[in-house]
Amino acid sequence: MPKNLQSSIDVAATPEQVWTVVADLKRMPEWSPQCRVMQPLGTVREGTRTINVNRQGWKFWPTTAKVVRFEPNKEVAFRIVENRTIWSFELEPTAGGTKLTQRRDVPNGTSKISQLGVDKVLGGNDSFEDELVDGMNSTLAKIKQAVEQG
Repeated sequence: MPKNLQSSIDVAATPEQVWTVVADLKRMPEWSPQCRVMQPLGTVREGTRTINVNRQGWKFWPTTAKVVRFEPNKEVAFRIVENRTIWSFELEPTAGGTKLTQRRDVPNGTSKISQLGVDKVLGGNDSFEDELVDGMNSTLAKIKQAVEQG
């Protein structure tokens, strides 16, 4: 059964500096090892839709998303239409800069078609979620490096 996933990293920069990177969703392929395309349809804000392409090895699959939370310098979240997961970046000011957290929430479980695809094509839920957490850690490290290097 799919579960909520989370990873965090401390970034030596203000929330405003981190926000300029994470709120630019079209840059997601620069950070995420799975995302190949994330194209917002218009200016990113609550309600904006995106067209996405993901990859695992030789396997590619398209998804669409809708931004469900957009609070500048604090949080951006989008719901993947096909599987109902909600991905988010949360920014929290700290004494040394910003704590950046990436989450994958499954408040209502995932769709049957998504579960079948993960089970039959993407290696099963446990290994797929392990890969997602590794990807989250990699994503956050790349964002941290980009922000801190200016």
